[in-house]
Amino acid sequence: MSTDWRASVRTRREEKDEYFRSYPHSPIPEDERDSFDGLSYYPVDGTYRFELQLDEHDGRETVTVGTSTGGESDYLRWGEFRFEVGGEEATLRAYKGDPDDDRLWVPFRDSTSGEETYGAGRYLDLEADTHRTDDGTWILDFNEAYNPTCAYSERYECPLPPTENWLDVPVEAGERTYR
Repeated sequence: MSTDWRASVRTRREEKDEYFRSYPHSPIPEDERDSFDGLSYYPVDGTYRFELQLDEHDGRETVTVGTSTGGESDYLRWGEFRFEVGGEEATLRAYKGDPDDDRLWVPFRDSTSGEETYGAGRYLDLEADTHRTDDGTWILDFNEAYNPTCAYSERYECPLPPTENWLDVPVEAGERTYR
């Protein structure tokens, strides 16, 4: 496995920390930014990086998911990824908010949620131009898993991972709990 992807993950983490520390639109409350010394992450680990086919659904169902403020958001269930993590078979569904968007949204919870990671779950955003290989498989890299903005401030409303994307195994990769 190339180290380039590892360096890329580390660089994105540094850039995110700088954004959270310095920019006016940071989700970190203003009164906490001076003492903000970066987010907590698991070490970058190749066992949590997968190249997978997306099993696209023929009929795309609309899924209504709850939000952190008691609201609801609609997404299209676009397809699913099947893989093995922590010795267990797992399936995660990928969603789109807009059928014309090239981005896939993969929200999930795992057995670290509420303990080592944000209790409501984490997200992966898969962009066609950066998360697809030449042969069309997707790169599902949990090292890129991140907390939704509502993990940092109650002023945000975040969609919650549907129960169909709750994993029984720990995914010890990506962002940890803030604070």
